[in-house]
Amino acid sequence: MERSSQLDHTLLALADPTRRRILARLSKGEARVTELAAPLPMSLNAVSKHIKVLERAKLVRRNVRGRDHYLSLDARPLDQAALWIETQRAQWSQRLRKLDELLQEEDRK
Repeated sequence: MERSSQLDHTLLALADPTRRRILARLSKGEARVTELAAPLPMSLNAVSKHIKVLERAKLVRRNVRGRDHYLSLDARPLDQAALWIETQRAQWSQRLRKLDELLQEEDRK
């Protein structure tokens, strides 16, 4: 998957509070789909749709054992998103510093 496409999938997955809640739970260790769905105020089918978004973003891995589906967190896409955010922050900080310098120079004139 192309890097920008992967980032798009990651950011889309993180945009929803239910998916962030699922990721927070998985950060503590693997869980069955039914365990993830239990505390959520929605149907198992709705939770499954959220999980599919997380799988498409490669934030979640599925391991099937018999009839049980176990999910675990894969944080690598989060690292890539954090790097992108940090790069953007650095660029904007530099631009704002330059703007501030220009404005201060104008004030001095």
